[in-house]
Amino acid sequence: MACVHPNRSFPAAAPRTEEGSPGRAAFAAIFAAVAARYGGTHGATRPTSRIHTLMRTPGPPLDANDNLLGWHLASLLYLSFVFIPVFNFPAPWWILAMAVASVLVFLPLYWAFYRGGATLRLWLVLAVAGLGFVTVPFGIGGGTYLIFSAGMIASFLPLWRGLSLTVALFALFAAESIATLPAQGAPVFSVLIQSLVGAIVFTGVLAARSRERRNAELRLTQEEVRRLASLAERERIGRDLHDLLGHTLSVVVLKSQLAARLIEHDKRAAQDQISEVERVAREALTQVREAVAGIRANGLQAELAAARLALLGGEISLDQRLDPIDLPVAVETALALALRESVTNVLRHARARRVEVELTQDARGGIALRIVDDGRGGVCVEGHGLTGMRERLRSVGGVLEIESPPGAGTRLSLLVSREALSAARRLPASAAPAGSVRQPALLERGTA
Repeated sequence: MACVHPNRSFPAAAPRTEEGSPGRAAFAAIFAAVAARYGGTHGATRPTSRIHTLMRTPGPPLDANDNLLGWHLASLLYLSFVFIPVFNFPAPWWILAMAVASVLVFLPLYWAFYRGGATLRLWLVLAVAGLGFVTVPFGIGGGTYLIFSAGMIASFLPLWRGLSLTVALFALFAAESIATLPAQGAPVFSVLIQSLVGAIVFTGVLAARSRERRNAELRLTQEEVRRLASLAERERIGRDLHDLLGHTLSVVVLKSQLAARLIEHDKRAAQDQISEVERVAREALTQVREAVAGIRANGLQAELAAARLALLGGEISLDQRLDPIDLPVAVETALALALRESVTNVLRHARARRVEVELTQDARGGIALRIVDDGRGGVCVEGHGLTGMRERLRSVGGVLEIESPPGAGTRLSLLVSREALSAARRLPASAAPAGSVRQPALLERGTA
């Protein structure tokens, strides 16, 4: 925020010559220094390999899906500081017009920086810094543009190179301000304040950039975990089906061939072989149903692991406390599916920061799974998810209780009595809770 002494007079509209303009001299000096340091002696029309090296880690482009879009737009409010020195001290109209013109030049440069490719970013940063150097001698808040350039540098250059370039730009800015502005305008104080703001902006953008990188790595890790889990599950399914069907189908083929040879000579023996084929096929059907039930149903521990990954991606913490309880397959499947639906609701609607999952056994032998979040609460109408959760629990003799006062989070209690647990333990292994895909009726009766 460069200041101008109140008694300083301005020529009516006398343009400065290039030889007598300290601002343009500084503008040329900064480009020469950067070209010597980073660009070598090559022309500006062709970026050198050194500049490409500088831009090895470009920041993300700015688009409608970028979660930093709001931040970039809000930062434009800082442009108001360009006009503060103009309004604090009397100045001719053309100084105000120059300030407006500088903003109009800055906006497309700033937008192009986040929209364009990495090869243009260094030159756009220098153009913004150069805009600041040009406006400083006229008493306009040119330091504002240096602060913007610091944030832009931090968004795409490696740390030490970005820091060295930022320090060089602010050193030239300090030298130009002290040389061109009168001492009564307190240029040293102004430079210190703007340098401090520039350092804060540089550090903040670096922190945001680091956070985005960590989030990207976390998303990649989650995708890799899901891929490996899916691969392991496919391998397990393949082994189970081979073990179940390989021997059985071989027996069916052999007995069918034997029955075909015996049917003309010994019909009684052929009928016995056909009956044996039917028995083996029924056993195979039962085994396949059991295997499919196991494939469809994730255990509670597996569902908790998946929930932790999903919540971690939404920056929501998960605390779990599970008593060591031997759950029937049907009950564990119903609880696991209910947990999955609860986590989905938390991610979509709750706006929570913390989720607690607790599995306990009461004194009467029943069990309770409680899922609590600290979100906005206010669940008044049950949707398809909660309705399906209630039906799955009812199929195993359980009940669902919901407490969701507005602004105080949501508490789901999934209760299964001791009698319901005993009944579930007596169910065949192939029985599945409501919500699983049922086999066709003819196959359930064992006929085809």
